[in-house]
Amino acid sequence: MPGSPPSPLISASRPAVVLAGGLSRRMGSPKFGLPLGGQTMLSRIVARLRPQVTSVAVNLNADPAGAIDESVPVIADTVPGFLGPLAGVLTAMRHVAATNPAASHVVVVPTDTPFFPDDLVTRMVAALTEQQQIAVAASDGQMHPLFGLWPLALADELEAFLTSDPKRRVRAFIESHPSVTVDFPLVATTKGAFDPFFNVNTPEDLIDAEQWLCFFEDDKT
Repeated sequence: MPGSPPSPLISASRPAVVLAGGLSRRMGSPKFGLPLGGQTMLSRIVARLRPQVTSVAVNLNADPAGAIDESVPVIADTVPGFLGPLAGVLTAMRHVAATNPAASHVVVVPTDTPFFPDDLVTRMVAALTEQQQIAVAASDGQMHPLFGLWPLALADELEAFLTSDPKRRVRAFIESHPSVTVDFPLVATTKGAFDPFFNVNTPEDLIDAEQWLCFFEDDKT
């Protein structure tokens, strides 16, 4: 990863997986294919993530249908039944373990948060103080559990939790294991403070995202 010094707690390989396998009930259509500024949401997420990692795959349980470059691997849940985001995290772990034996961790990000920080991975890696910690992003006093750096060694424990706990909450699993929270600041803009972890859950959120996208693009000119 450009500009990122090696850490003794994590391998130099930085694979990442975008979690795009959700049912998107509140949105009414799959989030990964939503249009945002002339691109799909998924393509924007991948483009923002690529400079921070060594490889990117997408956890998706449907046909991407042009939502992403064909060169990006698409992997379906290893545990069937749409068991929630932890199923995506487990799939990410299994995929990386099978395809990248040099890797010790995997970065996961959701498919509905298009403005996440461009130093996300660097800061999560730097925050680790134990090899088996899970690093999780936070902002404005709120944890964002789907933005994480996960040790592959937790895969079997995660699968046991996923298939036995009826609620399957990401936060519950994280809180039962060593973890570190990495706090990211709000972005100061002329429109006010902006949370880089703003996520798109509803059609109204998508309208807001278009407005913020135009604002940031106009601000660069």
